[in-house]
Amino acid sequence: MILWDLPSELEIGVIPKRIYCNKDMVGPLSNAFKKLIDTNCVDELKTWDGCFNIRKKRGLSSMSLHSWGLAVDVNAFENGLGQNPKLSKEFVECFTSSGFDWGGTWKRKDGMHFQLAKI
Repeated sequence: MILWDLPSELEIGVIPKRIYCNKDMVGPLSNAFKKLIDTNCVDELKTWDGCFNIRKKRGLSSMSLHSWGLAVDVNAFENGLGQNPKLSKEFVECFTSSGFDWGGTWKRKDGMHFQLAKI
């Protein structure tokens, strides 16, 4: 775990200037943030709802990848668990092409959630 000081060019919108996360998240998140900027999808990012949070998966007994700082949630207010996600295909692609799996494609949809695809 590290406290990552974002480079100034990645200090965009609601993303905090410092993120406590797993060190393996820095490269993929940097890439995803750059893509959000390059594709003008950054305006779609309304809330940053966290990365590190020691807890179980909602409604389950297994631990969430947030417990190891390996996942992030965004725009939780409109992408709740079990709801149809409202993130655009282009926004999601910024993360999935950077090495993340997206919860919006899961059987139990979690549209706010992105986690590292390979740990």
